[in-house]
Amino acid sequence: MKEIRKKDEKALATYIKEKREEVRTFRFGTAGAGARNVRAVRTAKKEIARSLTELTLRTRESSK
Repeated sequence: MKEIRKKDEKALATYIKEKREEVRTFRFGTAGAGARNVRAVRTAKKEIARSLTELTLRTRESSK
């Protein structure tokens, strides 16, 4: 969480894009095979949510 707060808006946007790509490749890469590490997807989704929350908070603070 501390890492997310240290990043600027542009870095957060690229971080979110990377995590979404990671989730996408996991979902479609293991379509025929059994899931290897499901927890990695869960962690990536939580990181995306945390990052989006931080971006939302920053935009609300800047609009005040």
